[in-house]
Amino acid sequence: MSVVVRDRLALGWLLVKGLSDAGDALWTVAVAWTAVHVASPAVAGLVVAAGTLPRAVVLLLGGVVADRLEARWVMLVVNLARIAVLVATSVWVLTAGTTVPVLVVAAVAFGVCDAVYEPSAATIGRQLVAPDQLPAYTGAGQTISRLGSMGGAAVGGLVVATWGLGGGAVANAVTFAIVVGYLAVALRPRYPLPRAEAEPVLRGVARGFAHLRDESTTRTLVLTLSGLNLAVSPALALGVALRAQDGGWGAGAVGLMQALVGLGAAAGAATLLRWRPTREAVVGFWLLVLQGVAIAGIGVGTVVTTALACTVIGVTAGAASSLLGATFTALVDGEYLGRMVAITRLGDDVLMPLAMALFGLLAGSVGVTAACAAYGLAMAGAMAVPLSRPVIRGLSLRAAPDLV
Repeated sequence: MSVVVRDRLALGWLLVKGLSDAGDALWTVAVAWTAVHVASPAVAGLVVAAGTLPRAVVLLLGGVVADRLEARWVMLVVNLARIAVLVATSVWVLTAGTTVPVLVVAAVAFGVCDAVYEPSAATIGRQLVAPDQLPAYTGAGQTISRLGSMGGAAVGGLVVATWGLGGGAVANAVTFAIVVGYLAVALRPRYPLPRAEAEPVLRGVARGFAHLRDESTTRTLVLTLSGLNLAVSPALALGVALRAQDGGWGAGAVGLMQALVGLGAAAGAATLLRWRPTREAVVGFWLLVLQGVAIAGIGVGTVVTTALACTVIGVTAGAASSLLGATFTALVDGEYLGRMVAITRLGDDVLMPLAMALFGLLAGSVGVTAACAAYGLAMAGAMAVPLSRPVIRGLSLRAAPDLV
């Protein structure tokens, strides 16, 4: 059994974070459900996506903050801000009713909070466990997070149906309050990261891109990980729905496919608690090549074939993201880790709308089978590129230097 499972500090943080992820999933369901009941479908879509633009704008700032200030304090302050947003939303709903403007303001506020929070939160694992324990730590975190998100989403519908948006806001605020308590009382970093020098924010952002230009291994990891979801998310969100529609499988089949992805991802991440490859990056990228093949598999065969493809996507996503996330976290220069995380997250935020639109265009013009095949082959080809790099093939956290 992994050392991480017996590490009370690290495991305690992962459990608290999983509870917070459950609250976030519950809140997401509450906002989406409320939006479709107070606005047209088009407006509801804009409400749900309202936090994306401010999040993308502020992410690079969040990376600079993560590299300059202590992550624990940044996370604590942002979670207090999230609680304030949720309490204000609940009070507004109770006194003035649920309106589109309050949903938009809440979504934008959360987008800004996420942009500041995520780069700092992504560095905390490096500060809690040694580099050779990061794969197990990341695997345990992925498993707990995915199970928490699935549980929160399942409860979200019941909460919003019973207590409305205000009830969902209060429930999520409680989870953030628990996170604040753990950060304030229990979480103490063991391996503090070096801090970046104080300088103007834009100069700090520019220095991060200069570091990306100068460090070839970091550049390969950042560029590759920036696009991980651009192929799989459209295939799962649109491809599965279109396959179910064309095959007459019913809406229940779509829910089943998504559940298989989530359960597969939890299982794939959990394998790293007992199994540890010597070359984490090589195995991770090969798993993603296999994921590309599975994406193509969504578009062919029967409902059983698509279910199998979704399961493979989940398992490979859980294991690969844990392995590659651990490699990234351990090997990036600690002084730039927050900014590299921000740049990586920015890729999905900026390009995902285009990836979704292009998949829909392909599916409408040449069919869902061809669209899935195109996205799957693109994924497999993109993941094969780093496997051709000797520096990536030689990476191993077992031989990682003392990075802290």
